[in-house]
Amino acid sequence: MPDFKRTTMASRAYDKAHAAHYSTKDLCDALGLYKGVLADYPDTEEANYSRSQMQNIVNGVVPRDDLLVAQVELALVRLEHGP
Repeated sequence: MPDFKRTTMASRAYDKAHAAHYSTKDLCDALGLYKGVLADYPDTEEANYSRSQMQNIVNGVVPRDDLLVAQVELALVRLEHGP
């Protein structure tokens, strides 16, 4: 099966983030680039992929118990003050 080159701007932005994540292992840069994909191309497959990759990074660097504490705190703020 041929490898078709991605040509959309969203694809190129995602590819840059993916390269930072996996090729250069610059997780800070990758998070920023994935975040940019979400902001600039929110309704694309690349945005969905970016969300998934961001979650992978977070799960890899933040201890599970710390994530739970942060999620509970965020939930409480939302419950007290609304969305």
